[in-house]
Amino acid sequence: MAAESLGLWGIPLGILAGTLRGSAPFLFVSLGECLTEKSGKINLGLEGVLLMGAMSAYGVSYLSQDLVGDFWAPWLGVLAAGFSGMALGTIHGWVAQQPRVNDVATGIAMITLGSGLAFFFGKPFIQPQAPQLMTFDWGAWSSSPQVQAALKVSPLFLLGVAIAPLLYAFFRSTRWGLSIRAVGDSPQAARAMGISIFKVRLFSIMAGSFLAGIGGACLSLYYPGVWTERISSGQGLMAVALVIFAQWNPIQCLWASLLFGGAQAIGPTFQSVGIDSYYYLFNAAPYILTLIIMIITCSPQRTLSGSPGALGKSDHT
Repeated sequence: MAAESLGLWGIPLGILAGTLRGSAPFLFVSLGECLTEKSGKINLGLEGVLLMGAMSAYGVSYLSQDLVGDFWAPWLGVLAAGFSGMALGTIHGWVAQQPRVNDVATGIAMITLGSGLAFFFGKPFIQPQAPQLMTFDWGAWSSSPQVQAALKVSPLFLLGVAIAPLLYAFFRSTRWGLSIRAVGDSPQAARAMGISIFKVRLFSIMAGSFLAGIGGACLSLYYPGVWTERISSGQGLMAVALVIFAQWNPIQCLWASLLFGGAQAIGPTFQSVGIDSYYYLFNAAPYILTLIIMIITCSPQRTLSGSPGALGKSDHT
């Protein structure tokens, strides 16, 4: 851990390192869910998408290393993660728009399907070591190994940071973005304008699931950089609360993801500098933060701020 052997100075360094590493999955999953919910649908199956993305990325990276080399193999894994998420999103997008189908029930079914497929196909990849994504060494200026380790930044994190303002501009300034907002705010008005609600929502869920799948690749190919069946730790479900906290704004999703990533780093950082008291409480910080956010946003004024008008409502087309 970057904070090790630095004393109390290691605490802010460790939290910084954890924020840069741990926020990337939150960022991609929350941006994907923001895109989905802007169309008026909610995808509670992102936990399954995240697991499937992590397994696909790791498996493809491992299997392709002899064909394309250790540098390109992880990037093939990232693409595989995105497309595996899109495949689950296609199923979810079609099923969730059928008559008398509930979004929550569909989301739970997708968690079961995605995690089941990931666990089944991922069994052979638990032990082997797959090539990992390259990192940018922003700490090369320092002679401290701890600082150097803390400032290793994944290109996926930087990609997510770039996508956030692009997605914001997409919603505000493009025809497709305006169509998604129209469908999410008022399906009846969108239908009157000749917009296909089914197609727009299907596209939104597929694209959102693609981004969420890349979030899984962040886990298995960057940090923690392994494939295990418990690698997601509920981050897919926490992302739903994160989007509410960010008020369905992609740029605010970026700041909220950094907050969640930092909260996730508190427990390991304190343990690395020898503070073992309340270890499990510190490790629960992201879940406590999720609970606090859900309680705060129970206020009607806060909940409706930025919320798509059709979100959570039945609208069979």
